Amino acid sequence: MKIEVLGTGCAGCRALFETTKRAAAELGLEAEVLKEENLERILACGVLALPALVVDGRVVSAGRRLSLDEVKRLLAQ
Repeated sequence: MKIEVLGTGCAGCRALFETTKRAAAELGLEAEVLKEENLERILACGVLALPALVVDGRVVSAGRRLSLDEVKRLLAQ
């Protein structure tokens, strides 16, 4: 599983990245969790609101700072 947190480095983006790493660990997922700050790459994903969460190439959330439980639910789908 490949999980990407898209964001430009703001506090909300950094928080989502940390929350996502924690959620993946707590779920015991074999996942690569990456932080993408390259604006061209972010735009290529079709994301206009940050932070965004991308799981295996699919945008599952954009424009919201998610709670740990919300991230867990998205990763478990």
